[in-house]
Amino acid sequence: KTTGGTTSIIKPAPGSIIQTQYTQVTATSQWTVTQQVDKKITSLAVNITPTSTNSIIKIEAMVNGEWSNNNDSHGSAWFFYRDNTKLSGPTAGNRNVGILMGSAITYRDIDQDSTPEQANYTYFDSPSTTSQITYTVGVNKHEATGYWYLNRTVGDSDGHGYERGVS
Repeated sequence: KTTGGTTSIIKPAPGSIIQTQYTQVTATSQWTVTQQVDKKITSLAVNITPTSTNSIIKIEAMVNGEWSNNNDSHGSAWFFYRDNTKLSGPTAGNRNVGILMGSAITYRDIDQDSTPEQANYTYFDSPSTTSQITYTVGVNKHEATGYWYLNRTVGDSDGHGYERGVS
């Protein structure tokens, strides 16, 4: 701010939230997820430019949808990408690693046509840059290739039991 020819800089207190960026998706889509291959859900991405090299970025995701195979709910691992770098737990042999293990499923596990699932997770990243970076939701599954139906159920019929959501 400028007052009477002098300039003062207001510096945020340590731990302050300096900026918030978000992506909110209301559209529905279908994503092919190949067995044991990390997949970017590119519609769930956000760009951020850190203000300093010691910035800590809190990334949160709440993903709604349904797997085409109900076994994928417990065989999936959700994580983030920073640009093309996977952010997850450390590699551990041939294990499927992520931030969130599995997808939360509603009570009718045997129905893979109208029982939505969710992934809700958080990660703290220290990217050590002031250049723009893109964070993207990622997922992997150990079962056969299948589909993640974003913001909808597999059946997606026009009825009360076929929910839609927002991610």
